[in-house]
Amino acid sequence: MRLLVHRAGGLSLLTRLHIRSHRREAHTIASAATTIRPSTGSNSVQSLTVPYVTAPTIDHSTQQSHVLKVHEQLWKHGILKISLGFADPESRYLEQLVLSLHKSCSHQLPISHSASRGWFWDVRPESVSFQTANHRARSETMEEFPWHTDCSYEELPPRFFALQVLQHDRFGGGTLSAMNIQRLNQSLSLSTQASLMRPEYSINIPKEFVKDPTKQKIVGNLMAIDQESQSCMMRFRRDIVTPLTERAANALEELDACLQTTGAGNHLESPSTVHLTSADFPTGTIIMMDNRRWLHARNNINDPKRHLRRLRWDAIPFPNNGGTISVE
Repeated sequence: MRLLVHRAGGLSLLTRLHIRSHRREAHTIASAATTIRPSTGSNSVQSLTVPYVTAPTIDHSTQQSHVLKVHEQLWKHGILKISLGFADPESRYLEQLVLSLHKSCSHQLPISHSASRGWFWDVRPESVSFQTANHRARSETMEEFPWHTDCSYEELPPRFFALQVLQHDRFGGGTLSAMNIQRLNQSLSLSTQASLMRPEYSINIPKEFVKDPTKQKIVGNLMAIDQESQSCMMRFRRDIVTPLTERAANALEELDACLQTTGAGNHLESPSTVHLTSADFPTGTIIMMDNRRWLHARNNINDPKRHLRRLRWDAIPFPNNGGTISVE
C-alpha cells in the first residue's frame, strides 16, 4: 500500500530537475494570484489566494512544463484555477492532464464514481434521469451543499478532484466556497483536534455511491496530520457521519459550530475561506483542489442549466491511528 509522501521525491532525476527549474515560475504565478473575497479587519490573518494558470491549447495537457507547473501548484497550495483558451465540451484536456500527472508525477489514475459510472460525473440539476439507478446524488439537486470533502466514505479517498465549468450559473447562484483545513484546525480546541483524530466515527456510504452491496459504512477518524508536511488533513460530510463515543460527539459539536460561523457559500468573511462566484469561475474554467487540505461547499443553484463536470484521482489511504474498519 503506497505511503503518503511528497510526489517529487520518487521521480526521476530529469523530472526533479524540471520541477526545480519551474519553482521560480510557480512562485511568480502564486504571488500574482487574485485574492478572492478576502477577510477584512486590521487583525485578520493574511487573506487566502487561488493560484491561476492558463491552458491556451489542448496540447498543454501533455506538455511537461505545463504538467509540472500544475503539479507544483497543487502540492504547494492545494488549490489551482485553470482557464482554458479553447472550447472543450468533452473535457479532453482535463482527462489528458490527469493522465499526464499520472505518468510524470506519480499521481494515481482517476477513480470510478460508482458501480454504474466511469471517471467523469456531471454535476447538474436532474429532474427525471439520475446518473445512478433510482438514487439522486446531492450534486444533482439545486439545493445548498454544506461543507464537505469528496468520498469521505471511501477507504481510499481521492487526494485530488477537479471541476470543469461547462455552463456557469447565469443567475447569481452556485457559488463554490473552499475552506483551508489547516486554518480551520487552528480555530478548534486541542481536545477537539485530538478527538477528531481518533477512529470513533461511523461514516455511511450514500446509496448512489455504493459499489459493494455488502459494505454500507466504514469506521475511522475525521482528521489526521501529514507526517511529512505536518499539515492538517480531513475527511468530512456531516450528514453521513455518526459519532460513536461521547468525546467524539462533543468534538463534532464544536466542529459544527465552527463551520456554521463561516457559512457555506454565503460570502461571510473568514480568513480560512474563499468564495468563487460565477464571475470568478466562469464557463471554460477548471478548479483543482486537494481533497484533504480543503473543504468545499456550494450555495443554492439558481440556473437549472448550470453544468460542471467532476473528476477525482489519486486515491490513497487516509492516515489514521487505530485503523479504518469496513462495516456490513
